[in-house]
Amino acid sequence: MTLQKKPQRTQRAQRFPEKNPVNPSASSEHVRAIRGLFQKTQKINPQMKTVFFHFHGYLAELLRDAGEKKPFVCSFQEAQSVKHLIESAGIPHTEAGAILASGQPVDFNYLAQDGERIDVFPVTAVPSQLPSLQPPPPRPIRFLLDNHLGKLARRLRLLGCDVLYPRNHLTDAALAQLAHDEQRIMLTRDRGLLMRKLIVHGRLLRSKNTEEQVRDVLQRYNLYDEISPWQRCLQCNGRLHPIPKAAVLDRLEPKTKRYYNDFQMCEDCGQIYWRGSHFAKLEEWLAQVLRSIPE
Repeated sequence: MTLQKKPQRTQRAQRFPEKNPVNPSASSEHVRAIRGLFQKTQKINPQMKTVFFHFHGYLAELLRDAGEKKPFVCSFQEAQSVKHLIESAGIPHTEAGAILASGQPVDFNYLAQDGERIDVFPVTAVPSQLPSLQPPPPRPIRFLLDNHLGKLARRLRLLGCDVLYPRNHLTDAALAQLAHDEQRIMLTRDRGLLMRKLIVHGRLLRSKNTEEQVRDVLQRYNLYDEISPWQRCLQCNGRLHPIPKAAVLDRLEPKTKRYYNDFQMCEDCGQIYWRGSHFAKLEEWLAQVLRSIPE
């Protein structure tokens, strides 16, 4: 009887770039650490595929586990797109500006390969040599805000931005459909909303502070040169136009009739505006915004 040798199990090919594609001077110790982590994962479950994400810039702060050590290890069985894996880590696709897989640019549909390194760059810091995954925002810029950003809506309208803020509470599905149908940029703090397929243009607001949100929106969409205050109704977003005092005299309080002569009215809801005591505070806020314009 002839004994046959048992065929040896072939090992999966491991593709570990010896250098960081963004920072070629990265230590080889980092690469060895990744390789060791990959080998441990394969011993636990050889059927699992594993990729090693490196989230750059503020994206690292958005991971579901903010304390997660780099690299961010993601294991899966069936073929998965990088878009699905990125969003499973808690990062909406609207925040990813460029992706490298094993040092090569890929799009959201790319199927992650076992053992490879994937670098994800934020939309605000795409390396100059890489193509951006995000399409240019539609012009003119128009926003849609979710149900919890009423103060931000009024501030952006004061700056002249076209801001739709539904008064009735809309579901995420309805908001996504509205943003898609009207080609509006979705502004929200809800990650799940931005992960919907219908959302093409969107921005995740990381701060709860309204003033910081305003600065973030102005910088992200480069709107400082387009600021045009006192053009929109703070209540409904309608256009404002001058109106003679006589046309609204019957709607004015006695002191307003006596001390003010210049008025504007919203063409949609009929709200009347004049330069009352509140005007000075809003003018000071506008001055602060203009002083914050980056050089």
